[in-house]
Amino acid sequence: MVEVLFLVGILVAIFVGFNIGGSSTGVAFGPAVGAGTLSKFGAAALMTIFALAGGHFVGREVVKTLGSGIVSSEFTMLVSIVVLFFIGFALFLSNVVGVPASTSMTAVGAMAGLGIAQGTLNWEAMGEIVSWWLVSPVIAFWVSGVIGRYFYPALVERFAIPQTDGSLLALDRSGSVPRPVLGENTTRRELIGTLLVVGIGCYMAFAAGASNIANAVAPLVGNESLEMTPAILLGGGAIGLGAFTIARRTMDTVGNDLTDLPLLAALLVAAVSSTIVTFLSALGVPASFVIIATMSIVGLGWGRATRTTTISDTVKGETPEVSVGALTADAPDAPTVGGQAGTPSEKHKQPIGEPEDIPKAGDLFEPETTARVILTQNFVPAVATLAAYLVFKFVPIF
Repeated sequence: MVEVLFLVGILVAIFVGFNIGGSSTGVAFGPAVGAGTLSKFGAAALMTIFALAGGHFVGREVVKTLGSGIVSSEFTMLVSIVVLFFIGFALFLSNVVGVPASTSMTAVGAMAGLGIAQGTLNWEAMGEIVSWWLVSPVIAFWVSGVIGRYFYPALVERFAIPQTDGSLLALDRSGSVPRPVLGENTTRRELIGTLLVVGIGCYMAFAAGASNIANAVAPLVGNESLEMTPAILLGGGAIGLGAFTIARRTMDTVGNDLTDLPLLAALLVAAVSSTIVTFLSALGVPASFVIIATMSIVGLGWGRATRTTTISDTVKGETPEVSVGALTADAPDAPTVGGQAGTPSEKHKQPIGEPEDIPKAGDLFEPETTARVILTQNFVPAVATLAAYLVFKFVPIF
């Protein structure tokens, strides 16, 4: 019977990791895939490698937190299976509709439901986690806001990424050994920019693995069914399985349906979000990558739009109507995530506080898609929490 439960626990952990891979791959590589710089197969391969690296080098502290820090009750194999099932089932719902959900909030919610039902919730640890959930999006907003207000126009001129027709690289067979060279229309700037887009996606995958592998295997580590290293390998492999299969839909959502975010803006958002998530993972705090990234986008747009006002005007409330569409002002024909290719044009930058030609564009987010994303991101953790509470409270076997 013990061997059967252990096998079921492994299968459910794989199911959870499978759904994490489906959700997180779209967040990490949706911009690169949507812009046509990376294939879905390549994105899945890179997601597998770097998520596993993130779990191995940083994610161990998060495994410890979820495995023993949130609830003081014993993680028997049966309890572990039920908790993992609720996590996986809730994430599966989000993947069915093609929306990336917060896997960390879902996992913590399921364990909180267990702790509340049995009266074993570590309120101090839970309070610390929730505090970071509240603070980290604010940090993301202000860091991105400062970049948008003071540095974004200069970054657009220097680093905006053009895209041309044809292959990025070609093989030069004129010598004895074929060697890669730039494609017929490819510029050195385009090559470096493309590598940067893919590199940032790998960084995001690393951060996702650091934060999310624990969601699949922490209960099994907590009940000592698995050692840390085999558990991380299991979680990383399951994430890879999801990346190669169901992640295709979430990559379409993030890369094509959700936003026409300029590639440079997407890179800045990814860098800020990944750094914050990696930092929190090193502290052992399960972080919500999706929410942090969303607030980073809003902050970048706010900072860009408020360049037309001085700090004193802002304090007085004399600010323009903020639209994240202001991010496109400096390079209106630059390539976007899911948009058309183009080459950014040089433009003189007005000083802070001077009027600029910032179009009153609509939000970068499609209203219907955005509403669906927000609803799902809040609904999924709630489903996991409520289901876990009801089962552990009213089912006699627990």
